Amino acid sequence: MDFISNFLTGLGNIVKIIPDGISAVLDAADNADQVYTAFARWIFIFLALFILLKAILSLLKSKNPSEVWAYFHIGEHTNVPLTHWENVLGRARSCDVRIDDMSVSRNHGTLTRDNEGIWKYMDLGSKNGAAVNGRRLRPGATVNIQAGDQIRLGGAECTLFPISIEERRNNILWRKEDTILLSPWPSLLALTVFQVMTILQLKISLGDTYTSQITISFVGMCILMWAYVILLRSMKRRGFEMETIAFFLSTLSLAVTSTCLPDQVLKQFVAIVLGVGLFFFMCTFLRELERTISIKKVMYIAAAVLLLINLVFGHTDNGSTNWVRIAGMSLQPSELVKIAYIWVGAASLDELFDRNNTMIFTGFSIFCFGCLALMGDFGTALIFFGTFLIISFLRSGDFTKLIVVAGVALAGGLMVLKFASYIAARFAVWGHVWEPENMNDLGMQMTRTMTAASSGGYIGLGAGNGWLRTIFGSETDLVFGVLTEEWGLIIAVMAVLSIITLSIFAYRSIMSARSTYYTIAACSAMSIFLMQTILNVFGSVDLLPLTGVTFPFVSTGGTSMIATWGLLAFLKAADTRQNASIAVSLKDKGLGEGGEDE
Repeated sequence: MDFISNFLTGLGNIVKIIPDGISAVLDAADNADQVYTAFARWIFIFLALFILLKAILSLLKSKNPSEVWAYFHIGEHTNVPLTHWENVLGRARSCDVRIDDMSVSRNHGTLTRDNEGIWKYMDLGSKNGAAVNGRRLRPGATVNIQAGDQIRLGGAECTLFPISIEERRNNILWRKEDTILLSPWPSLLALTVFQVMTILQLKISLGDTYTSQITISFVGMCILMWAYVILLRSMKRRGFEMETIAFFLSTLSLAVTSTCLPDQVLKQFVAIVLGVGLFFFMCTFLRELERTISIKKVMYIAAAVLLLINLVFGHTDNGSTNWVRIAGMSLQPSELVKIAYIWVGAASLDELFDRNNTMIFTGFSIFCFGCLALMGDFGTALIFFGTFLIISFLRSGDFTKLIVVAGVALAGGLMVLKFASYIAARFAVWGHVWEPENMNDLGMQMTRTMTAASSGGYIGLGAGNGWLRTIFGSETDLVFGVLTEEWGLIIAVMAVLSIITLSIFAYRSIMSARSTYYTIAACSAMSIFLMQTILNVFGSVDLLPLTGVTFPFVSTGGTSMIATWGLLAFLKAADTRQNASIAVSLKDKGLGEGGEDE
């Protein structure tokens, strides 16, 4: 009996301590979550720095090689190497090939090379005309030029000579020496670890609000980027810095969407897939310049139709009619028009001297500004206006400057008239958001963003642990604040530096671009990236008025994500490094079809 009594007493004591044990286990689990979050925050920082710094430094160190494609012999003693596919010949200092002869016009003609290696001369209506092998050309005529042909520009006798076989081999060798491409696998592996840890972090932070959509989206993102790199490596392409940056920022976009709108993260992932598909398609299409230019009319029509659909069927939200709802989905046509706008705005060298071409583009720009004004979309209108200035600056010749100035003045007038009250309200609160009457009114978004950002510190609170997500526009207009609060100032600043690096690389590609078309397109896409980043970041922290534009690749928004990947294709098309870009074919490198790309 004593044994039974002692056994029951011991069993009772065990039963009594079970709840305490369970409580201790639960507390330990909570502590484990906290320990993981604290530990993971530093791991995220190191992974982000490894991924982004590796890509950034590679792009900044890279050289887009400038090569000699032919020689232009002037008179008896001057031999000018042609390092561009498109060259202006004339007496002006701005000409690629300057001919110091008073009988030659300031811009006498152009000498261009196509994908097949065929050179063409086009007269620009020169005063004293031009002749090829003694046959005089009519003003504006275009003629093929063979090696050894005699070209008379005014009174200057010129001859085109090809490069030697040895120089051609040296071109290939120098290009390979100038091209330093890092292996994509370490960055890809680090980004995969980043994505897996983000899933765990979000599952801990979101608790019951965590959905299977988040897991599916991040796993799908991982598969997408590995499949993309493996596919392009099989095509002997080795430059992935731009795509690595874009994949990393898109991963942050999934994390932001998971935090702010968990039920829409799958839509955001689908948008990323469509964006990568558009990027791949555009890169392939942009390989052939003649084909690219040939569909300009289609792009004009498509852009006009999209804007008109937006005007007729657009849904007004927060004063802007820039959304169209189709089958339960919201689209923003003006985002896609950005791609078409750059497509038609960029021009090859012969188009730069075509006054009709410039007038058509200026008229189209005014049409776009008018539509955006009617929509009340001030942020997008501002971006289009800035892009118009960039394109106009790169396209303008002596005569067209007058058209550009007139177009800018008219477009600016339309914008001011439409947005006068809107601009006044934005500028009134700018710099005064902390005043009592503004803190909970017009300045509410900015004050909350700055408060949340300051609480994140250098390493952040952890994905899903912030409170800014409860504020309207946190996943779009205020996304920099969400990044800083949950991911920390270091990762937020690195995201901005990534966009700046893409822009620097696009600018540096100007000197080696195959055509002015690719130069203008890359610089225009660069300007959109920079303007959106500046307006989004500085607007959310009250350094500039809040205009409601997205952060490229990071902000939630399907149409914006698709368009951003499309714009990246213009930057990729300007990358002439050896085997770096799918947007540059072997023909474009002058290597032929024979597998000499390795």
